[in-house]
Amino acid sequence: MVKPLTNLGNMPVAEFMRDYWQQKPLLIRNAFPDFESPISGEELAGMALEEAVESRLVLENGESGPWELRNGPFSEEDFLSLPKTHWTLLVQAVDQWLSELAELKQAFRFIPDWRLDDVMISYAADQGSVGPHFDYYDVFLLQAEGKRRWQVGAKADESSPRVEGTPLKILREFTAEDSWVLEPGDMLYLPPQYSHWGVAEGGCTTISIGFRAPSARTILEDLAAELAHGLPEHLRYTDAGRAPATAPAEIDPASVQGLRAQLQEWLQQPQNIAQWFGAVMTEAKYPDTVALDAGSADDWREQLAQGAELVLNPASRCAFCRDPETLFVDGESFPAPLPFAEQFCQTHRIVQADVERHPQMAAAGGPIELLVAQGTLIYPPEDF
Repeated sequence: MVKPLTNLGNMPVAEFMRDYWQQKPLLIRNAFPDFESPISGEELAGMALEEAVESRLVLENGESGPWELRNGPFSEEDFLSLPKTHWTLLVQAVDQWLSELAELKQAFRFIPDWRLDDVMISYAADQGSVGPHFDYYDVFLLQAEGKRRWQVGAKADESSPRVEGTPLKILREFTAEDSWVLEPGDMLYLPPQYSHWGVAEGGCTTISIGFRAPSARTILEDLAAELAHGLPEHLRYTDAGRAPATAPAEIDPASVQGLRAQLQEWLQQPQNIAQWFGAVMTEAKYPDTVALDAGSADDWREQLAQGAELVLNPASRCAFCRDPETLFVDGESFPAPLPFAEQFCQTHRIVQADVERHPQMAAAGGPIELLVAQGTLIYPPEDF
């Protein structure tokens, strides 16, 4: 079982979080000593043949022009027709399908689970790349097989010039400020917006552990709608005690300040904000995907009594809140005793003892029954 990292190379995690997280890049040599890739390039290509798996191919010199993007699923003929160099295969959410990748996520639990997005794996032929670009989220780039040269430049944003004629957001101008060759077990941390460019030196595989970062626009739009839904109709804009208007057409500073104060008052709904945040941050990235064909668990009451257990589907995510005591699973919230919610979110497992201690969670029509019915709670598959 993979345990949360306490050090990133020689650096304590607490120091990393204080000085680097969301602030500046960090090269971590030998982050995972003696690391062995859990999947080969050929196996990754096999995954990209599947309809349920999100996959992409990036060709630096494609048939349609530079930086051609092709979306999967692919066929064996697609791979056989590729050039020998300068292409990359990317497969999303491999942690939903591969137990070793799901376990690898445990190493990053010094960051909240609900911040983690998914684990993407890329295989690049010699000189393969996705071009110089930047992301709006934090990412750890773990070298799994072969070697890749990473160049890191300055921060970029939506105003930075892009290469035209490709759907990829390739930076037209890129100047490297640092450059390193990563080998298996080495890892590079990149905060949001730092421009970077990784080029394979021979065939190589890279594991990308990305983190969720909703945009301010998304947060404000979604949260405003959620909070507004709970406000009574009688709450209105008010301006009692205001001075007589000297310029009747003016939106004066005092009125703006008064509205600002009212908005702050209307937003004082900490419990509702917590409920909204928990639901949003546990939404499944691929809600229509059942990652594991585990079969029906309708007889879970009998099975748990005989020593079986229910586990969280790898395609699902969960979190909990102390006030109000709530369990969040795949964007849904369930009132739950704190000991139950905390234990389940830590272990992702439910056993008979949990049911006996918290019978309300196992009641007919209750949370466990609902989560079993939608495939969120399953029996542990043999290969997972």
